Amino acid sequence: MLRALRGETMAVPPVWMMRQAGRYLPEYRATRAKAGGFLDLCYDPELAAEVTLQPIRRFGFDAAILFADILLVPQALGLDLRFAEGEGPRLSTVTSAAEVARLKPGDAIHETLAPVYETVRRVAAALPAETALIGFAGAPWTVATYMVAGRGTPDQAPARRMAWADPEGFDALVERITEATIEYLAAQVAAGAEVVKLFDSWAGALPGPLLERYAVAPARRIAGALKARFPGLPVIGFPRGAGAGYAGFAAATGVDAVALDASVDPAWAAREVQPRTCVQGNLDPILLVVGGSALERATRACVEAFAGGPHVFNLGHGITPDADPRNVDAMLRAIRI
Repeated sequence: MLRALRGETMAVPPVWMMRQAGRYLPEYRATRAKAGGFLDLCYDPELAAEVTLQPIRRFGFDAAILFADILLVPQALGLDLRFAEGEGPRLSTVTSAAEVARLKPGDAIHETLAPVYETVRRVAAALPAETALIGFAGAPWTVATYMVAGRGTPDQAPARRMAWADPEGFDALVERITEATIEYLAAQVAAGAEVVKLFDSWAGALPGPLLERYAVAPARRIAGALKARFPGLPVIGFPRGAGAGYAGFAAATGVDAVALDASVDPAWAAREVQPRTCVQGNLDPILLVVGGSALERATRACVEAFAGGPHVFNLGHGITPDADPRNVDAMLRAIRI
C-alpha cells in the first residue's frame, strides 16, 4: 500500500475497501450489538479496534482503516450528536457567524476524541507488519453540510445557501473545521496511522465557482500542514462527484492519491489522472451484491485499466450492508490471480 502511494506501479495492486468494517459482516453486527449504540462503538477503543481488525482477519486486505465517523469532529467542537435508528445522524446546527464563534477552538477537540486515538494505538499494535493503517476525517465542506443542516440532505442545499448568502459566516465555519481536522489527523498519525484520507463525500454538490474555495483550498491546507509535521506522510483525497475536477485535484492540493468514485471512466482516469498521481478505486459497490461473472469481469477490467501506473484497488464508494462477504472473496481472487 505504501509503495503504491509513493508512486510505484505494482504487478498486483494493493486493495482495501471503504466501509470494509461494517454491517455486511456478521462479526461486525455482533460487536455492534455488544456495544449498544453506534457512538458507543466509536468511543470504545477495545470494540472499535476489534471491528477495524475484523476485515483484515477475514480477507487479508492490504490496509485497515480506523473505525470512526466523520461527525465525531463536530461533536468534539461542541455540537450535540445522536444517531437515530433508520434515520441517520442528527446534530444541533450552526447557521451563522455568531454560532460559529461559540464552537470550541480547533485544538480543543482532543479530550473528546482521546478514545479514537487509543483505538489507533491498539490497531497499530495488532496489525500484521505488511498491513498499512489508514486514519481519516471528513473534509471541511462535507462536515459543514451536516453542521449547517443538522442531518444529511439530498442536495446539500442548506450549506450551499449559507455559502452564497453569508460567505463570511460560512468561511469561518470551514476555517474552524479545517483547524480541527488538522489537529485530529495529526493526533491519529502520532498514535500510529501511516496514511490519512480526507473524505469529501459531497464535493460533487459544490457549484463550480465554490469548488476551489471549499473543497480544493481546505484539502491543500490540511495536506500541507500534515506533511510539514510528518514529512513523507501519504494523504489520499476523495472529492466524490468532482467529475472533470479530478484531473487537477492532486496537483492543486498536494495529495498523494486521488480516490475515484464509481461514475469515473477508468480509461479517462488512466489517461488524465493517473500520470500525475496514484489513483484509488473504483469498482461499483453494487457488484458486491450482484456477484458472479459481472463482478469478476468488472474487477479484472478495473485492474487492467490502471495497470500502467500506481493504483490502489478499492470501490467507488463504501461497501453496502447487503453485500455478500463471499463476493468480497471472489473480488480478491480476481485481483490477485
